[in-house]
Amino acid sequence: MCGIIGYIGAKPVVPVLIEGLRRLEYRGYDSAGIALVRDGKVEIRRSAGKLARLETAIATQPVDGDYGLGHTRWATHGRPTEENAHPHRDCHNRIVVVHNGIIENYLDLKHELEAEGHHFETETDTEVVAHLVEREMRDDGLEGAVRRALSAINGLFGLVLLSADDPDKLVAVRNGPPILVGLGDEEFFVASDVPAILSHTRDVVFLGDQEMAVITRTGVEFTDFDGTPVHPATQRITWDPVMAEKAGYKHFMLKEIFEQPWAAKETVLGRGSLESGQVFLGELEISQTRLRAVERIVLLACGTSWHAGLVGKFVLEQLTGLPVEVDYGSEYRYRDPIVTPETLAVVITQSGETADTLAALREARGKGAASIAICNVVGSMATREADGTVYTHAGPEIGVASTKAFTSQLVALHLLALYLGQARKTLAPDAVRAHLEDLNHLPRLLEQTLKCEEAIQDVARRFHAHRDFLYLGRGINYPIALEGALKLKEISYIHAEGYPAGEMKHGPIALIDEEMPVVALVPSGPLFEKMASNLQQAKTRGAAIIAVTDCSPDDIAPLIDPSRDAIITVPSAPPLLAPVVMVVPLQLLAYHIAVRRGCDVDQPRNLAKSVTVE
Repeated sequence: MCGIIGYIGAKPVVPVLIEGLRRLEYRGYDSAGIALVRDGKVEIRRSAGKLARLETAIATQPVDGDYGLGHTRWATHGRPTEENAHPHRDCHNRIVVVHNGIIENYLDLKHELEAEGHHFETETDTEVVAHLVEREMRDDGLEGAVRRALSAINGLFGLVLLSADDPDKLVAVRNGPPILVGLGDEEFFVASDVPAILSHTRDVVFLGDQEMAVITRTGVEFTDFDGTPVHPATQRITWDPVMAEKAGYKHFMLKEIFEQPWAAKETVLGRGSLESGQVFLGELEISQTRLRAVERIVLLACGTSWHAGLVGKFVLEQLTGLPVEVDYGSEYRYRDPIVTPETLAVVITQSGETADTLAALREARGKGAASIAICNVVGSMATREADGTVYTHAGPEIGVASTKAFTSQLVALHLLALYLGQARKTLAPDAVRAHLEDLNHLPRLLEQTLKCEEAIQDVARRFHAHRDFLYLGRGINYPIALEGALKLKEISYIHAEGYPAGEMKHGPIALIDEEMPVVALVPSGPLFEKMASNLQQAKTRGAAIIAVTDCSPDDIAPLIDPSRDAIITVPSAPPLLAPVVMVVPLQLLAYHIAVRRGCDVDQPRNLAKSVTVE
């Protein structure tokens, strides 16, 4: 995940920036850069590759300044090149910006600015911000220009800017991705996470959404985007380095649930062009000829990743026209599976080190299959052994119960399906473009979904004492019922079963009584009436219903008794992306039930993050 660091103070600036970037660097960053101001002039150093390459570039061409910004990134819009690395500049090299997030309407803004005579040097969405601020500069300073520019921007973003024409000032804004300000002794910092500045100060202010910080050598002013003063609390950080990574959340799991909008964004960005309607998977390294020869796909995984594979089957079959099987990594090699050179084996693994999944990969490759790893860890065993890799850019996931890694896997499977459909010519560019637009809007849908947490806390209060749960879903959402039940089992130790709703009457209905709540995924659309029938059958046998739905109140109300049942409302999503939205309330429900039951959420008993032995 991208890292931001900024500094104004008496210390040498470059060491502060480089140290901050190093503390924010997770494996796999593809570019880094810094910008400094000295004597009214902006100096920038950038490099593709890991941070060490930027350090080499600075040693080769030294630079210093009075204050500055730094950034490390995964590729977002544009390839991972020095040209596309942050920081980005305006036409006259006077305004500099670093950015985490996505500017959803950047193409429209880019075309508008180009028509006004602005010249763009990169493929990124971030550069649009620098030119917007350039256009809006007046005599009310950088912060005034930034406020006016923000009114034109749609998306989720954390931004920090400087201007050589408004010296000794950093302006930071947040609308989604985290931004914090560190308060030192006659020095001030801005960063995207606490570890970047913890060696300098433990007094931190976390910006809220749609808030701005104007940082100068004499202090910090906090306002909302309209300029109205706000008064956020200063927090004294007393955490050790591991605790600091929680960024104020009570548990890693909760932090990682709330990181899902950014994890989804990071997994998508830089991999698709809305202009050409193409998907780019640079790490795949499998020839188009071989992909066109594929006649069937097998998805191999364990646990939560297996549930991702079940969702992926729906997506891949619809977008590629190929038959897809989903198999347990732990079972695959024991049944002498049928594999031909026309088989594509896709292993799904957060760590890339899961023993059973690796064994399944080796079995498929040994019989001649082409192979792809969907993985979150750069350089892991699965990525080394597979023919190609699609990385999920979820960042480190510390909580044992997978959350953001799962949703990132769903996004990566969608991208892989688009790429295969493109290679096999089952999808025209216009169709690919439509799916890319949906994927680009997914982070916003996830942000909206997370607003249901308060309602879920109330549901957890009402139902946490129950000993058994049944989870039901249909179509592409039935794997999410399985995943929701698994989350509840993993961290709260409550017995839970997940089923395709149509299977309820083929056995599980015998278990339903007044003591077994039924968690039902009830999306609007063609399967609504079927789900409604299943719920009526459960209610007839005494079950309380917890409905997760995007339906209108008028549609869902006849199925719900407010005195016994509960509704969790989520935003509507395109059908192939609905599972990504639907799973978030189930993660939060499991979390809050586990907390109420006093369970160890981040390290549940008997479980390990990565199962590296059979």
